[in-house]
Amino acid sequence: MNASLERLERKLGYTFQNRDQMLLALTHRSYAGRNNERLEFLGDAILNFVAGEALFERFPQAREGQLSRLRARLVKGETLARLARGFDLGEYLRLGSGELKSGGFRRESILADALEALIGAIYLDADMQTARERILAWLADEFEGLTLVDTNKDPKTRLQEYLQSRACDLPRYEVVDIQGEPHCRTFFVECEVVLLNNKSRGQGVSRRIAEQVAAAAALIALGVENGND
Repeated sequence: MNASLERLERKLGYTFQNRDQMLLALTHRSYAGRNNERLEFLGDAILNFVAGEALFERFPQAREGQLSRLRARLVKGETLARLARGFDLGEYLRLGSGELKSGGFRRESILADALEALIGAIYLDADMQTARERILAWLADEFEGLTLVDTNKDPKTRLQEYLQSRACDLPRYEVVDIQGEPHCRTFFVECEVVLLNNKSRGQGVSRRIAEQVAAAAALIALGVENGND
């Protein structure tokens, strides 16, 4: 067991002084009454703080809503479970027989909770700075992929929010041409933005799509996004 835990420590980049803390972090409630739920609670709080602090420093111009969105992406269960799988954490979990049979060592929620518990355990075993260093190292690749552009929102919404954040007038869309037969039309739209000298253009099989294309072009012209986003 000790050799197995040493392999996990190497993957985590941290050697525990008190192995009992580590074992507790790996113990699911299905295995024993004394389990990792309290450590998970502590680790979740530490993770949210460290992620929030790092985002605050990395994006000095970001608004509160943007920072909250980025933090949610960093600390969500899917992200934590992916990190846990990278550590092969499922192999080290202590699960009850029912969870073992049902594949609990692969379950996203169990993996994410165990990783948070390990954060709590590292904090108790060492200190806040050590926990911070491990969290930032684990999330390094995730941080590199972050952007203030919310790609879950459509271009028209992103453009509107960008202009509103600068107290500018909202964009104006105008259909300048419609080509093709009624059953197969192409709409041509221009988007006027007060911050741009020239109107952006878009085309699509519907007015809505053409407006989205024009809005995306405006975001690129403003330098908010690039053509690869």
